[in-house]
Amino acid sequence: MKFQSFLLIILMSILTFSCTDDNITDMGSKIQPEGDKILIDTATIGLSTENFLVPYLYSRPDSLMLGTFVDYTYGTTYADILTQLQPPLDFSYPEGSVADSAKLILYYYSWFGDKYSPMEVNIYEMNKGKIFEYTKPYLSNIDINEYTDKSVKIGSRIFTAKDAVVIRPDTTTLEFPLSQSFVQRFSPVLTKRYTDDNSKDFYNFFNGLYITTDFGSASMLYIRLAVMKYYFHYSYKTKTADGTADSTVVFNSYVNYPANKEVRQINRFQHPDRESIIQDMNANTEVNYISSPANIYTKINVPMKSMKAKINVNNKKLLINRAVLRVDINDIDDATLAQPITSSLLLIKESAYERFFKHRELPSDTCAILANYSYEIDGNTNNVLYYYSFDLAKLVTNEFKSDLPDNMQFVLVPVTLQYDGNRNIIQVNERNLMSATKINSGSNKSRPMKINLVYSGF
Repeated sequence: MKFQSFLLIILMSILTFSCTDDNITDMGSKIQPEGDKILIDTATIGLSTENFLVPYLYSRPDSLMLGTFVDYTYGTTYADILTQLQPPLDFSYPEGSVADSAKLILYYYSWFGDKYSPMEVNIYEMNKGKIFEYTKPYLSNIDINEYTDKSVKIGSRIFTAKDAVVIRPDTTTLEFPLSQSFVQRFSPVLTKRYTDDNSKDFYNFFNGLYITTDFGSASMLYIRLAVMKYYFHYSYKTKTADGTADSTVVFNSYVNYPANKEVRQINRFQHPDRESIIQDMNANTEVNYISSPANIYTKINVPMKSMKAKINVNNKKLLINRAVLRVDINDIDDATLAQPITSSLLLIKESAYERFFKHRELPSDTCAILANYSYEIDGNTNNVLYYYSFDLAKLVTNEFKSDLPDNMQFVLVPVTLQYDGNRNIIQVNERNLMSATKINSGSNKSRPMKINLVYSGF
C-alpha cells in the first residue's frame, strides 16, 4: 500500500511539471488547422456629416409653444396654435339660459426666454369652414390661410410671462376676455345638445381658434392646456317662505370648452431666417447643429461598402461584436447656451425618417436607435466630456447581409419619449419644444464623429 501511494505521488508530480511547459499555450493552435483560427480585430470608420433644414414635423404635441424667440446662432422661431374646442357631451343648458361673457384661459407649466419681455397674443376664429380630422396627421408648416382669414378677432392682450397667476406650484394661467360679438355669435350652443353622434355639428358651427403673437421676440410659453369658459345665467321662480308670492332667483354659471386630447391641436412653427443661418453654420466644418422645433438637424453619411471591405476576414464568417457611433457634444457650458440641450436623440435611416414619425413607429435596432447624452472624465485634462452613444451592432450586421450601397444616410433627430407604467417606450415624437445642440462633425480635429468596430471571423 505504501509503495502504491508513493508511486501515485510521483506520477502526479510528473504531470504537474509537464503542465508548466511553456509550449502549452500553443497547444490549441497546433491542434487547430491554420484556416480555422478565430480572428478578432478592431477598426475605426470615419464619417462625413452635414447640416440640413427640416421642412416640418408631424404635429402631435404633448405641450404647445406660443411666442417668438430670436437666437443669433439658431435663428428666429415663431410658434402659434390652431385648435379645436371640445363641447360638453350629453349636456343641455337650462331652459331660458342667456349668454353673458366668455374668456380663454391658457394654462402653462413654464416659459422659455425672458419672463419680462412683453408679448401680444391675438385670438382669431377659424372661419374658413375647414375642420380638422381627428386621425389625420398634420404638419407643423400648415398653411393657416386654409383655416382663417384673420378677419374675426375675438380676443387680444399684451402681457409678460411674469404676469401669469399661479394656481398650483406647477401651473400658471393667463386669461383673455373674448369679445361680446363672439359671445353672441356663440350663443346658439345654448339651445343645442351635443353627443358622440352629432359632435361634428359643433365643429361645423365653430371650427376652432387661431392663437398667435404679433410682437415680442424673447419668450415662449409652454402651454399645457387651453380652455374657453362660456358664462351664462338663467332664472327660475320659487315661492317665498310664507308661500304667498313668487320670487325670481337668478343663477350664474359657466361651461368649459377645453382644447384637450379629445380634439386636434396643431402647433405651427416658422423659421424665417434659417437660410442665412445655415450658411453661417456651414462655414465651420468642424461642428454640426441640431435645433428644434423643426429647424436644423444633422445628416450622417456612413460608407457601408468600404466599411465591409475594410474588415474583410479572408472569407471567414464575419461577426460584428461591437459597433458604436459616438457623437460628442461640442458646447455644454450653461453660460454660453441660449437654449437647453436635447436629452434624447434618435439616429434613423434617412429612407425611414418620414414613415417612422408619420406612422408612430417605435425604435428598432435595425432602423432607428435611441441615445441619451452621457458624460465621462477626460483622463488627460480632467474635463467632463458629454456625448451620445449609439449601438449599431445589429444594424450593421443586418445591412451586411444585403446588397450594400456605397453610402447610407442617417439623420440625428431630437425627440421626446412617452413611457408606460413599466418604463417601456410607447411613443416617440420629434421634439416640439426649444432645444439646440452643437456636436462635433466628422471633420472635427480633436474628436471627430466616427464608428468604432470590434469584429471577429471564424
